[in-house]
Amino acid sequence: MRNTNVIKKAISLVTLTAMMSTFSMVALAGSKTANAEITVSGQVSVNGTTAVSGATVVSGSTITTGGNSSATINLGKAGRIEVLANSGITINFNAAEITAIMTAGKARFMNAAGVATTVAAKDATVIADSSQSNSFAVEMECGHTHVDTIAGLVTMRTGNSDKQVAAGMNSVAGNPAQTGCQPCYRPDLAPLAVASIGSLPIAAILLLVGGTIGTAIIVGTKNDSETTGTTVVVSPVR
Repeated sequence: MRNTNVIKKAISLVTLTAMMSTFSMVALAGSKTANAEITVSGQVSVNGTTAVSGATVVSGSTITTGGNSSATINLGKAGRIEVLANSGITINFNAAEITAIMTAGKARFMNAAGVATTVAAKDATVIADSSQSNSFAVEMECGHTHVDTIAGLVTMRTGNSDKQVAAGMNSVAGNPAQTGCQPCYRPDLAPLAVASIGSLPIAAILLLVGGTIGTAIIVGTKNDSETTGTTVVVSPVR
């Protein structure tokens, strides 16, 4: 009888140990892995496979977008990543950290306070201030990399040099004047000649209209002069 009790206790101890080991393994796995949900527009692939909205994205995935396409990766409480058109990015994430490697294009990053966020691009590494929530964009172009900080604070690291980029500021690394690169027209630096009429200031519109009217008057006057051979005086009402 005594031997039977000893055996039962031994079996119970082994069973309890096995259960604790199983729970520990599950908890450990949960702390190392994380899932996110993707929302897509247009042509988007995850690890080479066409993605659909609502699909699960695991840490270590590579997201690629085509022309006029985009993808949003919702990381839950950690933050969010928006991958814009013609872009390529590999992301790793968990509840406390987001890291990304960009190979092309542009992406926007939003991280919660306490989540360390680092983005590696060709010309620089961008490191967000983990003590606060941040919102910033990283764009890779021919020969250079831009960073624009919308909210919070990030650091652009190029080699051994660090430059802080506060909210509302931007910075560039690399060589924008590299031979063979197309001109870079950024929204905040776009010249007047490439702006649409809807975005022109009122003064600029009036200047354009005035110039057009003046040109028409000159042309009309020239035509009349050539026809009559006399000097023409243009009155307000004709």
